[in-house]
Amino acid sequence: MKKVILALVVFLSISLNAVAGVNINTATQAELESLNGIGPAKAQSIINYRKSHGGFKSVDDLKQVDGIGNATLENLRKNISITGPTTAVAPKANKVAKATKQAQDIKAVGNEKAAVSGKTAGSKVIKEKTGK
Repeated sequence: MKKVILALVVFLSISLNAVAGVNINTATQAELESLNGIGPAKAQSIINYRKSHGGFKSVDDLKQVDGIGNATLENLRKNISITGPTTAVAPKANKVAKATKQAQDIKAVGNEKAAVSGKTAGSKVIKEKTGK
């Protein structure tokens, strides 16, 4: 019975590490920035802390990094680990592409509204030429 419980505990601990997406001891700046709430400055602070302290001994050590408090750590906890490979990271480029597309959509809607109201640059030129 003890062997079964021990095997179950080992399996669950390995499974929990597999769910975590970013290894804070090996992740690049871009991989760290892919985490919700981590921007370039915090990512660089994590890397600096890791270099000067020889890595993180536990996920809770992340609180020692400037700008990361209890709330941020709790939001990150399910997506980070201190062992294993970094996996399941959404590329930052996707966020930029999505924001660019949203900006283009907004601009297109604005142009459509301007065209309907007759306030486009093209209509102004036509009005000046026709005298209307």
